[in-house]
Amino acid sequence: MYAVVGCNNCSMLWLVSDPTSSTTAQCPRCGKTHQTKKLNRFFESDDRTAAQQARSALLAKKQGDSEAFADVDHVADLEAQTDEPVVEDREYLEASGVDADAAAAAGDTSAGGSKSRDEIIREAVREAGGKDRPTEAEIVSYTEQRGVPAEKAAELLIKLCRQGEASESGGRYRLL
Repeated sequence: MYAVVGCNNCSMLWLVSDPTSSTTAQCPRCGKTHQTKKLNRFFESDDRTAAQQARSALLAKKQGDSEAFADVDHVADLEAQTDEPVVEDREYLEASGVDADAAAAAGDTSAGGSKSRDEIIREAVREAGGKDRPTEAEIVSYTEQRGVPAEKAAELLIKLCRQGEASESGGRYRLL
């Protein structure tokens, strides 16, 4: 079950997965802790994509852009479009003055490939902390060991929560 909930302090809308499983939820924007049973639930669904779409529609309405939002594709379709590059890697590198062949060779010689910072932070939320959901300190420590600066890891963690892809409850994090 996913619910689109709102903060009565800063008006932030975010997704909470299974709102009945925990007693509190923290607003990703202002950090206020809410009792989940008292949170305003604007939409509930078993489908995460439907909840994301509802949140997007609510945000558009809140900003007076309902008509423009109606003309936009479904959130899932937009996500798929972002995977399609506008400029090919080789073209981008060469326009930036980088030898594309040398860059590819450098990538091939890296130890076991490399993960993006976003992938590392998601991995940290899943793996850090053992069986328990990890704290921010455990996540940051995990990501630092993999080359992500602590400051950037904290920013990415907040971003995941704001996007409704992770949640924080009682100082512990989990992916949704």
